Amino acid sequence: MALGISAAFDSGNIIVLGQDGDAFDLEIARDHESDFYQWFHFRLTGAAGREVTLRIRNAAGSAYPGGWPNYHARVSEDRESWRHADTNYADGVLTIRHRPATNNAWFAYFAPYSMERHHDLVARIASRPGVTHASLGRTLDGQELDCLTIGDGPKQVWLYARQHPGETMAEWWMEGALERLTDAEDSVARALRKAATFHIVPNMNPDGSRRGHLRTNAVGVNLNREWHEPSLDRSPEVYHTLARMAETGVNFAMDVHGDEAIPHVFIAGFEGIPNWTDRQGELYRRFRDTLAARTPDFQTRHGYETAAPGKANLSMSTNQLANRFGGVAMTLEMPFKDNDDLPDADFGWSPARSKRLAEDCLATLCEMIDAV
Repeated sequence: MALGISAAFDSGNIIVLGQDGDAFDLEIARDHESDFYQWFHFRLTGAAGREVTLRIRNAAGSAYPGGWPNYHARVSEDRESWRHADTNYADGVLTIRHRPATNNAWFAYFAPYSMERHHDLVARIASRPGVTHASLGRTLDGQELDCLTIGDGPKQVWLYARQHPGETMAEWWMEGALERLTDAEDSVARALRKAATFHIVPNMNPDGSRRGHLRTNAVGVNLNREWHEPSLDRSPEVYHTLARMAETGVNFAMDVHGDEAIPHVFIAGFEGIPNWTDRQGELYRRFRDTLAARTPDFQTRHGYETAAPGKANLSMSTNQLANRFGGVAMTLEMPFKDNDDLPDADFGWSPARSKRLAEDCLATLCEMIDAV
């Protein structure tokens, strides 16, 4: 059987430049109408028992070339279990070597979270008692922007993920959060549902997700630089979400992401917003420190630099929401690489760990929900 590589499927992304026997030269395609690229996802067929070499030639020009050293591509032959592949980065080329046991192997930047799985998640959670589903609006490609509302307490909590569609760990996190929040026998979930109303957008960027983008929507717009002035022609995803937030108010918000280069789990806050209050800062630090005490997968030593007073970028959601609504907001970052604080040689940072982290985040919020 001849070897083949294809990416004509949901979230697929790769260009085949050439083939020499069992070796392929590849390129990652840019996001549409954008220079961003780093997400890849493709299928290798016909290679059972053969060691195949896959060279991604344009890795050095990607959005975050610092994400390649010490990185491992993910590979799966059943599309359920995604393991580390033998991966090396040198001279600007990312090289993956693998000997599949079967004639089908899928490779990806991180374990994919397909739009079909997204629809299954929405349908499954929306059918549970006490959950209301609404479409906040439609994207430029005509997809629905799903929002799930859970609980009936006075605190207004917003959780949203995948503004950057290639950061698939963010929707794995959402799956864990939604499963815990709808567990009728979970005491944390029961307490949270009583204290708060949760508005959850599992995927803020379905167009970019389906198209195989790293960071942008259907017209090459980075949604997390649109929160100061979203528009229906550039960023309807943000426009519709922010409009709904204006109706409900926001006491607590978490924007869930993945970071290409930093091999740790961390959060970023809203330091530098013009309307900063010490109470907001105290509650942010309380969440951060409580989560660090709860799980070894989270730490506070590594992360982003904070903005100087009055210098926060209000086009970013965390800063905009904290400044506009006066609540507590944060950006959660998980690694594409392994978590150096607790490494796993086989799986690295994984869907399962993303889901467990969501459970820990909810337990942490439960300890302080009355204060936000």
